[in-house]
Amino acid sequence: MLYLDATTKKSDNSLFAIPEFAIGHQLNERINIGLLVYGNGGMNTEYVADSAPQGTFYGGTTGVDLKQLFVSPTMSYQLNEQIRLGVSAIYVVQQFEAQGLANFAAFSQAPEALSNNGVDTSTGIGIQLGISHIINSSFSWGASYRSSVSMDKFDRYSGLFAEQGGFDLPSSIQLGTAWQFLPSHQVVFDWQKINYSEVKSIANPVTNLMSAPLGAEAGAGFGWHDMSIYKLGYQWQRTEQQKIRFGASYTEQPIPSSDILFNILAPGVQEWHFTAGISHALSDAVQFNAMAFYSPSKNVTGANYLAPNQQLSISMEQSGLGVSLAWRI
Repeated sequence: MLYLDATTKKSDNSLFAIPEFAIGHQLNERINIGLLVYGNGGMNTEYVADSAPQGTFYGGTTGVDLKQLFVSPTMSYQLNEQIRLGVSAIYVVQQFEAQGLANFAAFSQAPEALSNNGVDTSTGIGIQLGISHIINSSFSWGASYRSSVSMDKFDRYSGLFAEQGGFDLPSSIQLGTAWQFLPSHQVVFDWQKINYSEVKSIANPVTNLMSAPLGAEAGAGFGWHDMSIYKLGYQWQRTEQQKIRFGASYTEQPIPSSDILFNILAPGVQEWHFTAGISHALSDAVQFNAMAFYSPSKNVTGANYLAPNQQLSISMEQSGLGVSLAWRI
């Protein structure tokens, strides 16, 4: 049994800077090449142990930190006036650290590689393919597929993640269409599917604690389901120099109520995201872009698997700002 302290706990980490960079060059009338470098915050929580009982799981300050960096050289080819094809190699570097999980040692096949082992790094390579098709002056569509990325194992956390420290990236597919109505107005709609079920350390349910140790092939994970994300956007070409954008997206959050326990570490339960943005040409060569988003809180409640008569709730709320400059050389 592992009854948790009944008080509300809030992660101390709330501000994250995520950089990105891109460069492109047109080789000839048909071929463009480029390089895209961007970060992904992954998951980051830190529940500081400041009074007894010490820590969320009675192991001191508790939390996880997952950072991911994507480096993606890209090439696109203009097949004809309507169709463009694209391919990108994806090189991923990710770092992970966990703390405060020592009390799960009895459930781990490698207790020494479970918690508080500092930062571990892994790398992997994947590929992304895409196509865009202009049907006429009003309609266009596109699609892309990103392969799963097989990552090196987190050896320092081989007693935590399934498959002896495995933490691959799932594949995803995206379809979208754009409708240009009137000269200055455009509506876009996207559907995206993320296949979390491909990654055992993410998809295995917490109930596996009783049938397989942490770190084993069937070791417990976060229990996340696959996600389908629906996105609707609107763009208004307000002036020749300025574009204004609004968007909303919805997905059913991926965490079952039976898997609340581990997802205290990664409470990614939002369902709605709302965005607004602007692009303004400062000159013929320089464009300024800015955006803001808000994701309202979503609450998920379920039983503590290791103390079935205790109910746990997790929630998260997000907001953010982004700015960028684009130069045409």
